Amino acid sequence: MLPREAYVDPGVFEWEKRNIFNGWHCVGHASDLDGIGAQRAVGSGANGILLVRGDDGAVRAFANVCRHRGHELMACGAKNKRRGIVCPYHAWSYKLDGSLRNAPGFDAHDGFDPGQFGLSELRLVDWHGWLFVDPSGEDADFAEHVAGTEEIVGPYRPENLTVVTRHSYELATNWKVIVENYQECYHCPSIHPELSRISPPTSGENVELAGDWMGGWMSMIDEAETMSLSGRSGGVAIKGLYEHELRSVMYLVGYPNLLVSLHPDYVMTHRMTPLAVDRTHVECAWAFPKEAVEKPDFDAGYAVDFWDLTNRQDWAACESVQRGLSSPHAQPGPLAPEEEGVYQFVTRVAKAYAAGAHE
Repeated sequence: MLPREAYVDPGVFEWEKRNIFNGWHCVGHASDLDGIGAQRAVGSGANGILLVRGDDGAVRAFANVCRHRGHELMACGAKNKRRGIVCPYHAWSYKLDGSLRNAPGFDAHDGFDPGQFGLSELRLVDWHGWLFVDPSGEDADFAEHVAGTEEIVGPYRPENLTVVTRHSYELATNWKVIVENYQECYHCPSIHPELSRISPPTSGENVELAGDWMGGWMSMIDEAETMSLSGRSGGVAIKGLYEHELRSVMYLVGYPNLLVSLHPDYVMTHRMTPLAVDRTHVECAWAFPKEAVEKPDFDAGYAVDFWDLTNRQDWAACESVQRGLSSPHAQPGPLAPEEEGVYQFVTRVAKAYAAGAHE
């Protein structure tokens, strides 16, 4: 395991924000920006990002900083929809492509060049509907980040699914504890009786991916159609999936902050936003095929209720781990063979620490 300080030291957490969350990470879903002029602010401070859907329909990411005096263009978590971007401090306004439209009081200044004061644009990729941003501008090409993952995610065509329900959770735990919990089912017989009944905890295996993603699959019992309390689906299978995909669930970690669960009939994501060394916001979203959503009697509860229950079982465990790690007597323990996925993740984090050891 990683040393205790990785989970409880505020200095380590600040380093992670500057060095891990300054590269490619998920900041939301394209459907969050519905229509031209849609705007959404995510993150704050050094990690503040403004997402905007432009006149051309494309989503862009900008540093959430006015070029005048540095005021935030929008408060963290705020949403808006208008034909331009306006700073609430001195009313500097920008076009949807980030170029400066108007700086009040500067019209008469011959030496003022509006072209020099556009918003700072950040690298953004819309991948299967998920928006990824590289604030540093120095991370590897996005294709390297997701290398080996396209073949797994592509058949589910998540960009064509409809997000029906979102749940938000704020957990009193470090973000890495959540990922580690997600990466193993060694704990499933102990705290997930409902899940274990539908998907045997010892089934499946992990996958080796060339990029920054990791994960593995688990199979379902023969009688089950999907992950639900009854094992029955209240929707329809995603078109184009092969037999293995229809009989299993793939669990992926989009390092560092996106957890993707690919089911035969829906895709569930957990997007994490670290708030403090011992506090993390998690947004869980469920997306279904349009053919299911358009059915007059469709009820997403079969999937949502199952995973909300499972999530809360996990959250209680994660928060208990965090409380335990806060003890000065906590020491890293060994990983069981069933925790190979945890090893994949902590090794990835440890390599990031090693690469930044000079700091």
